[in-house]
Amino acid sequence: MNTEMLAPAAALIVWTLIMLLWASAVRLPALTKLDMPKEKSRGARGSDLDGVLPDEIQWKAHNYNHLMEQPTIFYATCVILALAGAGELDIWLAWGYVLLRVLHSVWQAVVNTIPVRLALFTIGSIMLIIMGVRALLAVI
Repeated sequence: MNTEMLAPAAALIVWTLIMLLWASAVRLPALTKLDMPKEKSRGARGSDLDGVLPDEIQWKAHNYNHLMEQPTIFYATCVILALAGAGELDIWLAWGYVLLRVLHSVWQAVVNTIPVRLALFTIGSIMLIIMGVRALLAVI
């Protein structure tokens, strides 16, 4: 097993937790300032706060949610490649994916213009597709 392949996955986990803290740090103070009736605050989801909290606050939470989506494929791919004996290219692709996800997060949380976000997402997705194909080839 190549445990070096697990380092980028661990790094993305830590980044995801940083985004959770960032989202909470801006969202919770904003929520305490809302004069929301109790019946509106029961059973609500984070997405229900769109249009209630300022967009700039919600962007951090949106990105945290995004880190719960496609990166789940990344984590599984890293484990498969680690078990199958990842090569240097796999490790570089994984670190590249993590770097792009971090850049995507910061861009979405601070600036949030779609063309740049889409470019970062697309390049990262291509890297993940290559990793996925390499993982499949490594185990068949």
